[in-house]
Amino acid sequence: MKPLRFVGSSYDELRRFPREVYRRIGRALMIAQLGEKAPSARPLKGFGGAGVLEIVEDQRGDTYRAIYTVRLAHAVYVLHCFQKKSPRGGQVPRLHEELIEKRWRDAQRIDRERI
Repeated sequence: MKPLRFVGSSYDELRRFPREVYRRIGRALMIAQLGEKAPSARPLKGFGGAGVLEIVEDQRGDTYRAIYTVRLAHAVYVLHCFQKKSPRGGQVPRLHEELIEKRWRDAQRIDRERI
């Protein structure tokens, strides 16, 4: 089982989710640690072959997302967690996209330093 690492404030972001959403995302992340993909996880558009996925959970009309990667050698890295508030369908808002890109680079650096 790969360890789970949170990049930046992603753990604090996840902890602010409703308890049931937090638990469902936690289960999906544990499945990722075991090398599998949870039914609620799908590739995140715009990251190509980077192995960046998103877990999407709905509760009471709200949508919550956790973005993570399994492509790095030493851990499953959680890059960002947020409540989707944009009315633009399934797209990730640009502000979140930029943060995910930054944390993806941070995760790569962290993983390299673990060698």
